[in-house]
Amino acid sequence: MKTALYPGTFDPVTIGHQSIIIRSSELFDKLIVGIGNNSNKQCMFTLEERIEMLKKEVETYKEYQIENIEVVSYEGLTVDFCKKNEIDYIVRGVRTNTDWSAESSIVYANNMLYERVETVFLLADIDEIGISSSIVRDILRNNGDVSKFVPRVVLDMVQQKKK
Repeated sequence: MKTALYPGTFDPVTIGHQSIIIRSSELFDKLIVGIGNNSNKQCMFTLEERIEMLKKEVETYKEYQIENIEVVSYEGLTVDFCKKNEIDYIVRGVRTNTDWSAESSIVYANNMLYERVETVFLLADIDEIGISSSIVRDILRNNGDVSKFVPRVVLDMVQQKKK
C-alpha cells in the first residue's frame, strides 16, 4: 500500500491546499494530511481549529467517493513522523521557483535522515499560484474578503472566528 504524507501548517487551508489534497489522493492508496505543530510559529488558528477545518474539508470529498484521506497532527521532524509511521512518500505543492528552491533543500536533508522517503512535487494550478496561507491571513487581519482563496467550509469557520 502506497501511503503519502502531505505536511503543512494549514493556517488556514486554502484552495491551493485543497487542490493538492485531492490530486494526491488520486495518486496514493492512502493520504495523510499532517498538521505540523510547530510551537515557534505564530498561527492565527489554534491547532484544534486547523484540525477541525481540515477534517470538515476532507469530509466534503466523500460525496466524490474520495475516502482515502486521514487528518492528523504531529510534532517534531516530518521525516521522523514518516519513519515512525512507515510512510515512504511526502507530497509538497510548489507554486514558484522560490518554493522549489526551499523544498529541494529539505528533500536532501530528509533523504539523509530516512533513505526510503521520496518527495513528490505537485505544481500548483495556474489560478492558485498567488495563493498562500500567509496572504489569506493578511487579508483576514485587514478585514478583507477571502472567499476566493479558501474552500467554502473553511470560509464558514473563518467567518465564525471573526465574530
